[in-house]
Amino acid sequence: MNNNQTPLIEVQSISKYFGNVIALEDISLRVGAGEVMCLLGDNGAGKSTLIKVLSGVHQHDKGHMLVEGKEVHFTSPRDALEHGIATVYQDLAMIPLMSVSRNFFLGSEPTTGWGPFRRFDVELADRVTRQELSKMGIEIRDTAQAVGTLSGGERQSVAIARAIYFGAKVLILDEPTSALGVKEASVVLRYIAQARARGIGVIFITHNVHHAYPIGDYFTILNRGRSYGTFAKADVTREEVVAMMAGGEELQELSHELEEFARSDKALAGKLTEMGHELEDAAQPAVTSPKHDE
Repeated sequence: MNNNQTPLIEVQSISKYFGNVIALEDISLRVGAGEVMCLLGDNGAGKSTLIKVLSGVHQHDKGHMLVEGKEVHFTSPRDALEHGIATVYQDLAMIPLMSVSRNFFLGSEPTTGWGPFRRFDVELADRVTRQELSKMGIEIRDTAQAVGTLSGGERQSVAIARAIYFGAKVLILDEPTSALGVKEASVVLRYIAQARARGIGVIFITHNVHHAYPIGDYFTILNRGRSYGTFAKADVTREEVVAMMAGGEELQELSHELEEFARSDKALAGKLTEMGHELEDAAQPAVTSPKHDE
């Protein structure tokens, strides 16, 4: 990102410990307006712990967190939301049997009437939901339909649009494409691009490089709670990202092990073949000389 631009969110050398377990150690990253930062790593790399720190679920033990240049100490997810940091988790926090518009306003329902006659304003909710989804390029057939009838990609898009409507400056997406097919994943990636175009900073957490690389501007790679660093898309290839995620040294070591296994298997196969020939020879009946009558 432009060094003169104040990042929407930045963490500087943060660490998180659970007793003697090092969950995160000396992690730094920054996200500016209209940028997609892909947070990559295999299972157990520390991605979930980091997003919980960013979203206020956990408090970091070392380092600094800044929002728009000011240091913050979140004590709860509500603190993060008040600073414009919204997290969309894999479960989406939606109720499948409720309508799209009810889920869109879940927890912040618009009402009409007064006193004991106050009720959910269905007309306003439907209109706003349709408008906000339309801004993201999403056309819902009927906002009154149950959200459980939507596809996985459509549900993700509703969650993204909801977070933006309620003031998200930074959108943290937790593995949004992990349970989706190729077509559905492309739908979600398109909506991430829409959010970026609206000036939202996006942190896209995934272990799938093939989903991250087309949409990402920067890549921060985690491995066992530590960072390999942050790389601009122009400075790193997809293959290099894959190698760093898996651990280049580990891949090289695995390659040597597989070569050794292949040599051992070849030698074993040769011995078994030789033993087979010996057994065949042993099984042949002995040739005896014919007896002559005396």
